[in-house]
Amino acid sequence: MAKEKKEPDKPSTAWQGTYGDMITLMLCFFVMLYDPSESDAVQMAALQASLANNNQGGGISVSPGSLANLGNVVSALPSLEKGKALGPAMKKAVSSFTPEVKSNKVTITSDERGLIISLASDAFFEEGSAELNIEESRETLLRLAQFFAAPEVAGRRWRIEGHTDNQPVDPSGPYESNWELSADRAANVLHCLADFGVNENQFSIAGYADTRPKFSNDTAEGRAYNRRVDIIVLDDGHF
Repeated sequence: MAKEKKEPDKPSTAWQGTYGDMITLMLCFFVMLYDPSESDAVQMAALQASLANNNQGGGISVSPGSLANLGNVVSALPSLEKGKALGPAMKKAVSSFTPEVKSNKVTITSDERGLIISLASDAFFEEGSAELNIEESRETLLRLAQFFAAPEVAGRRWRIEGHTDNQPVDPSGPYESNWELSADRAANVLHCLADFGVNENQFSIAGYADTRPKFSNDTAEGRAYNRRVDIIVLDDGHF
């Protein structure tokens, strides 16, 4: 009588437990090796805002900048020293201007030039004027002066840039064009910061009129964002 064929035993799955333990141990090992101080805080902040599906990102964004097409970008800098150096400055700025960021009076961005703190002109100046509304802006400007004295930005240089929308100035006003208006706004911000104790010798100023808009000037909202004063903590390559 022929013997019945025995079905082969099913393969053991005991190895899966060992494999899972090994993967977990490797993950723990690499987590222990990770050094947060070596990450680019600017990029991490933008990534967190993106993952949270927050377009504003708490006032944080990363834009390529006007020189990106020439290859002058963060990734082109030796050893990514820019990201490491400006990471603490970004963290300090975000913590210092949280109220203004939430109210859209201040935005904090970064591009190949460095860290940018943008002041919404409508919150700091009267329409068509370069005179600071000091009663409304004193507290913010005082915190700016304190920020410039912080160790996170010690020894760096800064540039203050005035920007306008594309609407012509009042012909009966004190300015011939938006060029003069934007330059005067930048200068007056610097003078006010100097009154609060910053070293003017570490600054430069520029007026760009409507030549560098952030958004389209076709809408009132876009024009409002374009009317701004940018204070830039300059990267070492942009002194």
